[in-house]
Amino acid sequence: MIKSTLIGLCLVLCATLKAQQDVYFTSTPALTPDGSQIVFSFDSDLWKVSSSGGTATRLTGMDGVEEYPRISPDGKWIAFSSTQYGNADIYIMPIDGGEIKQLTFNSAGDRMETWSWDSKTIYFRSGRYNRTAAYTVDIEGRTPKRLFDHYFNWPHNLALHPDGRVFFNESWESSNQVHRKRYKGAFNPDIKTFNMHTGEYAELTDYEGKDMWSTIDKDGNVYFASDESNGQYNLYAFVNGQKTRLTNFKTSIKDPQVNANGGFVVFEKDYQVYLYDVAKKRSQKVSISIFKNNTLAQAQEFSTDRNVSAFDVSQDEKKLAFVSRGELFVSDISGKFIKQLKTKPGERVVEVKWLKDNKTLLYSQTAGGYTNLFTIDAATGTSEKQLTNDQGFDRNIELNPTLTHAAYYSGRNEVRLLDLETFKSETVANEELWGLYNPQPRFSPDGKYLTFTVRNDFEEDIYIYDIAEKSVHNYTKTGVPETSPFWGPEGKYLYFVSNRTQPSYPFGLRDGRMYRIPLVRQEGDFKSDELAKVFEEEKKEEEDKTEEKKAEGPATQIDFEADVLRAMEQIGPSFGSQSNPFVVQAGDKTQVVYSSNHDEAQRSLWVTTFEPFERPKTEKIDGSARAGEIIQVKKNLYVNNGGRISKLNLSSKKLTAIETKFDFRRSLKSEFEQIYYETWAGIEQNFYNETFHGEDWKDLKTQYAKFLPHIKSRRELRTLMNDLLGELNSSHMGFSSFGRDESTYYGSTSMNLGLMFSNDNPYEIVSVVSEGPADFPEKDIQAGDIITAINGEPVSQSTNREFYLSKPSIDEEVSLTLNRSGNSIEVKIHPNSTGSLRTNLYDEWIAHNQQEVDSKTDKKVAYIHMKNMGGGSLQDFLIEMTSEAYNRDALILDLRYNTGGNVHDEVLKFLSQKPYLQWKFREGKLTPQGNFGAGAKPTILLINEQSLSDAEMTATGFKELGLGTIIGTETYRWIIFTSGAGLVDGSFYRLPSWGTYTLDGQNIEKVGVKPDIYIRTTFEDRIKGRDPQLDRAIEEALKQLNK
Repeated sequence: MIKSTLIGLCLVLCATLKAQQDVYFTSTPALTPDGSQIVFSFDSDLWKVSSSGGTATRLTGMDGVEEYPRISPDGKWIAFSSTQYGNADIYIMPIDGGEIKQLTFNSAGDRMETWSWDSKTIYFRSGRYNRTAAYTVDIEGRTPKRLFDHYFNWPHNLALHPDGRVFFNESWESSNQVHRKRYKGAFNPDIKTFNMHTGEYAELTDYEGKDMWSTIDKDGNVYFASDESNGQYNLYAFVNGQKTRLTNFKTSIKDPQVNANGGFVVFEKDYQVYLYDVAKKRSQKVSISIFKNNTLAQAQEFSTDRNVSAFDVSQDEKKLAFVSRGELFVSDISGKFIKQLKTKPGERVVEVKWLKDNKTLLYSQTAGGYTNLFTIDAATGTSEKQLTNDQGFDRNIELNPTLTHAAYYSGRNEVRLLDLETFKSETVANEELWGLYNPQPRFSPDGKYLTFTVRNDFEEDIYIYDIAEKSVHNYTKTGVPETSPFWGPEGKYLYFVSNRTQPSYPFGLRDGRMYRIPLVRQEGDFKSDELAKVFEEEKKEEEDKTEEKKAEGPATQIDFEADVLRAMEQIGPSFGSQSNPFVVQAGDKTQVVYSSNHDEAQRSLWVTTFEPFERPKTEKIDGSARAGEIIQVKKNLYVNNGGRISKLNLSSKKLTAIETKFDFRRSLKSEFEQIYYETWAGIEQNFYNETFHGEDWKDLKTQYAKFLPHIKSRRELRTLMNDLLGELNSSHMGFSSFGRDESTYYGSTSMNLGLMFSNDNPYEIVSVVSEGPADFPEKDIQAGDIITAINGEPVSQSTNREFYLSKPSIDEEVSLTLNRSGNSIEVKIHPNSTGSLRTNLYDEWIAHNQQEVDSKTDKKVAYIHMKNMGGGSLQDFLIEMTSEAYNRDALILDLRYNTGGNVHDEVLKFLSQKPYLQWKFREGKLTPQGNFGAGAKPTILLINEQSLSDAEMTATGFKELGLGTIIGTETYRWIIFTSGAGLVDGSFYRLPSWGTYTLDGQNIEKVGVKPDIYIRTTFEDRIKGRDPQLDRAIEEALKQLNK
């Protein structure tokens, strides 16, 4: 017996040790100069281990995440990034342990890159002045210096060659899009260099895919990663100046780092550390043992309070059923007595409905990622039964008035009816529904018809299914949206939301208005009939009328041959935007409840009451700013108001909350696994390309799922999910997730003064940023002024300037003491954020271009730059087109660096306008009509490799419509119209669901837009203040004017 016990104990210990040795999510490794030890990030801390493997020793235990360790060439220091105060800053510590010192203080993220060869200076990237740029800071922690100028120079992945060259990349694809595999296009990352001593610039690679992550040893041997051989990142080197592949992995490496003395390259692959021996030309996994406790599986406590995502009320109005964080609950109607039901472990409940017996619940729940339909006995919490087993999302459950059938959508195309006695489903329509954001299907009051919406040419039409005849009718048939249909309870009208003149795509539904259509032609009430009723004897209701017939509601008759367009009647406000009508009948009163912002305040619930012989009355419902789903049981209305079940009283126009406070437990480990599969399934159902860009999406699910058991944190989940999504080589793809488990105790933010400083004298002002907090006439600030005190505290030249301006929050005002030629000057400033500084610096670049165009064309050519294709930029464009461009003879429209949006159609329509006649007042000046004939003037469109998304749509249309000449480089190839979906914990994944194609069928995501005149503006051009693209645009505009 003792022997058996000892053997069992040994087996347990061995199994535990093995699990600890086989650690995953060891990342951003770096080598000591001699290559004997590796420092890496694991579970948010830094660790050190022998290069031959073994037990790792933890080096840090700070709040936040420590990563990107880099070891100084002399082997004494480790510099790294840490989010101890919420944002990433640079820190330094002795390699054998000791005091950790913070070197940078800026709320923009600072990421550690490399060291100078004398081990005195650290190189890092940061977004403090633009998207990202290169900076240095010395190990004493003085004020950082910017390495390269220009707002649109974005060097990163820095490596220093012993001869003084800085190696770098400058593409999104090598920074925030490294997880995207197999990208090929004009914005691909190449290995580039700039010699800080001679000013010489070079591009060492020209492969159209990805070459990135340079790392260099003391002898000048350069290693990097490339996907040229097989579409996966492998290790390469320059051998005798030639690009040479060193590994041939079938899965990608990440972040290679060579040791300073040379001979070894360490990198991450499959979330583990690998070491490449240069002499042996061989890679080997480094077996690392870490005695670390994984707490992710430990149950955490959550509350249903203000966290209800879906609910229903039983027909006897005695019980509630509701969903909170994917769990299913039942309670009494007051919410006092709550019970959690045991549904399928590790899955997410989404919707819930009570069935006719007031005991059984019908609900949707994920199974393998897709939502399927289930039932359960609410009284006992047992007998869970899966009704569907679909490889698509079953959703939008709606019960008919007699509770004998349920309608729901399945996948992208199916409308189904579920028999609630046999629980068998029948597909009743197969149309283009889309697999997301569908309005609820609705049964007519008598249960004989079902209405839903179908996408025809992107816009929603209202369809009606005749259940008895089994026939489908397109009821509205327009080119604009009709959405959220709802039957009038009296059986006479169909209510919905529409914009009758504007399509909803690509902008989304704007200025939606409330309408109704009479199902058959309706004659108004007669006053004489109402008078006659006063003299009629009160009639008893027939006692033999069954409850079921009452439930069926009034008979619904539909004239499918009627001209519904002529019969449409607007019934709501004519201002703001309305949505989601819910109609209630109370005697002769018809009350339409809907969401609206027509009072120019926050969107809230409103009710418009229609009563014979009375004017419609519209009233606001107090406290309904976060109102969502509405349900009716008998005569009572219930609303999900910001996660709280509330009862709605239409008489008082008030909501009364039903408190549903209940604590329950969930494991983040099982939650993360459910999130993985639901995200995969959401992409499988809704990704725009049915071949998944040639990738085996099912195989990729299996490939990455094997790492799920090793996840220890939300950060690792993000890494895994984005790597999985990146395999599709798709733009507009991403997974985001945030939770209280990642919060840090302290936080900091940087105060922007709106001043630019000397690189060599960090307190000497060189300029005032236009439109910034210091740019006011009364501010006595000049170039050459030196800050000597901030808020009365003397500053030290050896102290990082940003230290004085880093606070838990931005102060309302900051007092500066300036030294000007020995004189002291006091200035007060209202500081703002680093984000505002970036915006102001961007605007300075635009203003410079404007000045160039004005001076070189004598103001004959207008210049307009659009930062993006959003509503704000559209408004700016239209204002400039109706002012500056109106008064000039030609136009340069600059879409370089444009980050997209959805206003291409508006821009192209304006640019297409041409005069078609002239008019004048007596003896006045002839004036063309239309007013703005942009299409009759020479127009130059500027694009480059960073013109993306809707900028590419605009460029495609510009070319197809022949609106002018396109100059620059090919666009990014980053254009899929995109939505997204939320997950059980608030995580979110993007859904690129709508492809864009040229008229001859080419996928713009794959081909981009080519210019008519090809010309580059390089990193070197920007450093030296040149803009060949703008210069050529000016030249071409003047040339066309002189024809």
